[in-house]
Amino acid sequence: MRRTALLCATALLLSSCGGGDGGPSPAVTPTPSPSPTPSFVPPAAESLSVADVQRVIAQAAAEAQARGKPSVIAVTDRVGNVLAVFRMNGAPTSATASAAPNGDNIDVQGLSFPAEGAAIAKAITGAYLSSGGNAFSTRTAGQIVQQHFPPAPSTAGLESGPLFGVQFSQLPCSDLAARFSAAAGADGLIGPKRSPLGLAADPGGFPLYKNGVVVGGIGVMGDGVYGFDADTLDVDADDEEFIALAGTIGFDAPEAIRANRITVDGTSLRYSDATAASLRSTPASAPAFAAINGVVGQLGPVRDYAAAAIVAGATYGSEASGIRAATAAEFANRDAYVLTDGFGANRYPIRGGTDGGSIAQPLSAAEVRAVLEDAFTVMTRARGQIRRPLDSRAQVSISIVDTHGAVLGIVRGPDAPIFGIDVSLQKARTAAFFSNAAAAAQLQGDASPDVRAFIQRLRDFLGDPNALTGSFAYSDRAGGNLSRPYFPDGELGRPAGPLSRPIAQFNPFSTGLQSALILGNLGQHLAYLTGASAVDTPRRCTTVPDVAAGQNRLQNGIQIFPGSVPIYRGSQLVGAIGVSGDGIDQDDMISFLGVHNGGGRAGGIGNAPAAVRADRIEVPVGDRRVRLRYVSCPFAPFLDTAAQNVCEGL
Repeated sequence: MRRTALLCATALLLSSCGGGDGGPSPAVTPTPSPSPTPSFVPPAAESLSVADVQRVIAQAAAEAQARGKPSVIAVTDRVGNVLAVFRMNGAPTSATASAAPNGDNIDVQGLSFPAEGAAIAKAITGAYLSSGGNAFSTRTAGQIVQQHFPPAPSTAGLESGPLFGVQFSQLPCSDLAARFSAAAGADGLIGPKRSPLGLAADPGGFPLYKNGVVVGGIGVMGDGVYGFDADTLDVDADDEEFIALAGTIGFDAPEAIRANRITVDGTSLRYSDATAASLRSTPASAPAFAAINGVVGQLGPVRDYAAAAIVAGATYGSEASGIRAATAAEFANRDAYVLTDGFGANRYPIRGGTDGGSIAQPLSAAEVRAVLEDAFTVMTRARGQIRRPLDSRAQVSISIVDTHGAVLGIVRGPDAPIFGIDVSLQKARTAAFFSNAAAAAQLQGDASPDVRAFIQRLRDFLGDPNALTGSFAYSDRAGGNLSRPYFPDGELGRPAGPLSRPIAQFNPFSTGLQSALILGNLGQHLAYLTGASAVDTPRRCTTVPDVAAGQNRLQNGIQIFPGSVPIYRGSQLVGAIGVSGDGIDQDDMISFLGVHNGGGRAGGIGNAPAAVRADRIEVPVGDRRVRLRYVSCPFAPFLDTAAQNVCEGL
């Protein structure tokens, strides 16, 4: 994902990759037009039945009994509906997040929550990170979100994981995420559903497949510790992982697409340290669910996530699932999928900007459509990084917002991983927010003193008393540079980025400004889950001041790994695009070229002027000065041309 970044690191003093003024090579970007014929084969219609869920639970429970590790077992469908939660007798009632290295982590130290919440988060992670082209587990997730990649004592000094920060997505406060409730007015089976804890990095969560199609996930909490593996170069014997793996037998991911078949910067990802050969039970001979329910454990309700029953999963791609193929009126490209309300209405139809009171000329619906169409076209031409077989087309989710953070349209590839929907919106909102002249004032108006303190840290770090007042355009790659516990990223002995926690206080559950912004929402939700509070977190993350009645600019949190750029009309910020679901360089390229191509076709809008992009910001580091980076586009990115350096000079 970051091969281009390695070349950039050797030339930081001279220029930064992508979007700078480093070279005369023009991009090879033929004028795109919506494809009249499909480029993708949509996933087959498959779903988990009640009998399937019963079998998954029975197999996992048999392995837990064989190991003497009573556990909480959760099963979800692909769009995050919790199909069942089974609590074994003697299973832990709560789980505790790992503390920071110095034991003094202000975000998560001592944070305890119901074990059911951890199991659900693990199941959702396995389902959301996977697709027909890749199968990722929570072990995979833990590998790609830590401060060094791959995480291990011997790899200190390497850059952070490619999806650093993704764990703070699918948040319980997200305005995009749907909710289950036994009360009237719930969202039914539409997804994507929220997660109680975001995405999990703790081994014990896997995707579930049926006839080669991802249909859900299983998550297990049995040891009471919601942690992560800090050394992925050895092989662990993790009971939770074995228990979850047993549940997947008969629903296991195809070997060819598992994470261990996918490499990043020459490193194979990890799927599972547990193997079927080392199971202590025989899943095929596991007792029937009816024989264990009420005997070794029982189904339990989880407040606003599940009833005390087993339900069948939604069929992804159906209207009921909340994600379906777009109609011709909704989007011209016949491959596009949209989010729907379950009754036929697109939840995020293409529209013009809502921010006419803040800027002179908001984005028009025609401009939004042009950028989405061209970004989608770039996606269909792009070679996927994480998908197998090799030379598969990339599949991502694409979101556009205005300067208020209002959603102006969301489209996605038919088999793009589900996690990318919420993340693409986070990325778009983050780029629009940090590029906005009001960003510093908005953060200074947050209810949390911890959040407010980050502004002065940033200004001191950059030597700019006016930082975050609209002078520079920030992509998520640029903001991510400032959000790592080492600056430059990974370099031992360097100071923490100003938007990060110091390394002694860092762990994947406490990243800095990103986690500080939503800590109150998360605490409120967990208190609601335990029954300590009668009020759940609202459907709007963060407490930055409202920009419109009932709306703030960061309603599903921020994201700090690459894949977004702001959109400008001349020198005026008018919005942003966010892309997520494949390699981070692919996400960068699709967003950057989508704005360039679509803006050129629509006329009047485009990427930020080169002179104000954040790659013009220089930071003193010892006896040298290091620039931030703006975008990084991959080598040989397209399947239909051998063009290189496709973002250079734009």
